[in-house]
Amino acid sequence: MMKILSVNSVRILIYLIPAVLLYVYSCKKDDNPVKFPKGTFPDSTIILTGINSPYDDYNMDLYQLLDYVNVIFSSNRAGSGGKFDLVQGVITFRFDQTDGTFELESEITQDAFRTTLINAANTPGDDLGPYTRFSTVDGNEYLILSSESVNGDLDFYYLKNQPFFGTSIPSVSGPFPVTLLNSDANDAYICFDSNLDSAYYSSDKEGNFEIYLQTRPAETTLADWFKGVYSDGIKVDSINSSGHDKCPYILRKIMVFASDRPGGMGGFDIYYSIFREGKWSSPVNMGPDINTSHNEYRPVLGFHEDFTNNFIVFSSDRPGGKGEFDLYFRGITLPEN
Repeated sequence: MMKILSVNSVRILIYLIPAVLLYVYSCKKDDNPVKFPKGTFPDSTIILTGINSPYDDYNMDLYQLLDYVNVIFSSNRAGSGGKFDLVQGVITFRFDQTDGTFELESEITQDAFRTTLINAANTPGDDLGPYTRFSTVDGNEYLILSSESVNGDLDFYYLKNQPFFGTSIPSVSGPFPVTLLNSDANDAYICFDSNLDSAYYSSDKEGNFEIYLQTRPAETTLADWFKGVYSDGIKVDSINSSGHDKCPYILRKIMVFASDRPGGMGGFDIYYSIFREGKWSSPVNMGPDINTSHNEYRPVLGFHEDFTNNFIVFSSDRPGGKGEFDLYFRGITLPEN
């Protein structure tokens, strides 16, 4: 852990993670003028060395609720390259308001509540694509992930709990199957829009993986909605291609996802789309700043109010990492109009 300076010499912004902890330190020295009122996430790709392992590490989730950020990811490190389980850790980033210096660190941790949640979520099979949201309808936090069913395909499951504050660890209910979305094929990588009105997810029920949409009725709890009768959903034709389109993630009006469609840089690339006039725009490849001739996978977008831009965390099996897929961090600026 880093030494925390006195209140007069440092401005501290703390984002606690139920799984991976993000601290944001904004140094503000009394004897130096503030030249950078806000920080900027760097336009260089940073490998999360303290979190990555020699095995596959991917599918990171970011969750923000007031001053809390939750980051969980999937890794097959425990089985030395075998099945995937959920893992937690800590990321720390900070900037100096006098010279604009940005620093980032990461490490694995064992938070008591996150350990309880992860132990409840992990199954004997693969556990992938964690995604966490808070619902104002019932006041619960939901963790949704895809786990291997008894038939060997991936199905959605959810867990719920009251928000974790203070020292009292809330009980965790689940995992329960998401019968509304689960098909006989692989169903994975769910996300919601900003208002929890619509869910987007991937399924290969028609052969290739495609991105589907399901609309949630207003004032229906996520638990009640998830327990509904199976529905095929609507394919998002403006995004889907002849290849595999997977891992959607939405921040405000921006969707990022992974695709191996023709015209990419190689393997899976990361694309983005903007929601305009009631539909998603034609996807744009994020280019060589993010993508390589190898695979880039399961992107997630994050933000902090004291920074001028957003950041992206994604996975890649490019050379230079610790092993197979590794997790990477990079600042980005995307148009929203």
